[in-house]
Amino acid sequence: MKLAGRLDRIEPFYVMELAKAAARMAASPACDPAQGGRRMIRLNVGEPDFGAAPAVREAAARIAQGPTPYTDSLGLPALREAISRWYAQRHGLAIAPERIAITAGASAGLQLACLALFERGDEVLMPDPCYPCNRHFVSAADATPRLLPTGPAERFQLGAAQVREAWTPATRGVLLASPSNPTGTSIAPEVLVDIAGHVQAQGGVTVVDEIYLPLSYEAHFGHTALGLPHGLGEQIVSVNSFSKYFGMTGWRLGWLVLPPALVPAIERLAQNFYICPSTVSQMAALAAFEPGSMAEFERRRAVLKSRRDFIVPALNALGLTVPVAPDGAFYAWMDVSQHHADSWAFAHELLDKTQIALTPGRDFGLADPQRWMRLSFASSMEDLEEAVARLRQVLS
Repeated sequence: MKLAGRLDRIEPFYVMELAKAAARMAASPACDPAQGGRRMIRLNVGEPDFGAAPAVREAAARIAQGPTPYTDSLGLPALREAISRWYAQRHGLAIAPERIAITAGASAGLQLACLALFERGDEVLMPDPCYPCNRHFVSAADATPRLLPTGPAERFQLGAAQVREAWTPATRGVLLASPSNPTGTSIAPEVLVDIAGHVQAQGGVTVVDEIYLPLSYEAHFGHTALGLPHGLGEQIVSVNSFSKYFGMTGWRLGWLVLPPALVPAIERLAQNFYICPSTVSQMAALAAFEPGSMAEFERRRAVLKSRRDFIVPALNALGLTVPVAPDGAFYAWMDVSQHHADSWAFAHELLDKTQIALTPGRDFGLADPQRWMRLSFASSMEDLEEAVARLRQVLS
């Protein structure tokens, strides 16, 4: 069977390949206590261990007993209004509900945005490292993701000077993530202003993945790009999700905030590709904005911050250096070169020796990926403490 050529530009998602190896290990005697094994510790996948808020789960159970017809392609009006109120309460911004498009996860949102904005011959500037699926969405739209190397000095984020220097006549825009997966670092607000200003002056578009934005831990960060001054925020395409802060990973629900002129194009694509997001997920998500749910999400954010404050110094002490402490999300981006020259081989070695699943750097870009490894601290403190103890035995 002849396959489409675009598949040549879509690499495997190595996070999931490592997850398969971890699943095989978990089913082996090495992880069977009855045979002297020990449990698998999964620090490889970015999935919070909290799950959906109780009110959301209860709402879903009720909703599933009644009619669940299609909603509008742009989403349930009540949910768009709830998200609008959330921006007003959390960020002090008046985001019209009409600018909000509910999507089948942030992944569907990014796909819709890329298909609406990019085409063959376009280049899209992105930081290296970055979340692999983001660049693959660009490739699937037949455009070219152009990864620009970043390092600790830049907080693993693009700078305005770098964007200006890299811009060519083929450049259509930038796709950023703040906070970032895999680094957990954010773009400083003043830097984002400079980048968005240059992009707008060039007639380009700035797309910002903000799915981890509510999980910010530092006062200087945690500001949505939608609030940029001088009208820049109104031209931002912001991507968000119910998966991370709201703990609804498997519910597959996200949203876009769009410049008004882009809404009809996104609606047309959504009508054809998805019809609408899950009705049950949308109706249940309304309960995520209840005061009790929001208090629970903030409690969880504090728990994640305490996990970060434990794991980053512990990794540094083990020689798994985290050169920039994550200011958001739940990832530590570790330099493993003190222990191994190849993080892919090292991840499998640690899986065999410690029964700990980590994510090697090859997923996230081309800039020296064998040096880097990602640890997710979305797991429990018990898991993190046990993981540090096991790593200390092996690495020392």
